[in-house]
Amino acid sequence: MTDALELDALWDDFHRAVNMTSQELAAWLRVSDAGENTEPLPEQAGSPTGQHVLAILQKRRTDLTDDDIRVMYEVVDTVTEESDLENEPEAEDTDRRHRLMTIGHDPLKP
Repeated sequence: MTDALELDALWDDFHRAVNMTSQELAAWLRVSDAGENTEPLPEQAGSPTGQHVLAILQKRRTDLTDDDIRVMYEVVDTVTEESDLENEPEAEDTDRRHRLMTIGHDPLKP
């Protein structure tokens, strides 16, 4: 289990990494999963990780499960690894941006 100080740091890191609101993320998951002729139900849109991030955004820190904490670490690690601090994100890097947006991070957002 994670101690209180570690959880506080993770909570802050997660909310820094996830810079999209729950509404923005939910809308993105619906759009990214929509096909030419079909669109999934809103609560089933997106990857399981994207759905989990959305659920975490709607929770209080005291309600986090061990599974939530695991996903939070994964998201923070992914965003940290994929962020290029040397260079500003380029609009042409659409695939990378879309990949990060499925977990709640828009690299073009200030």
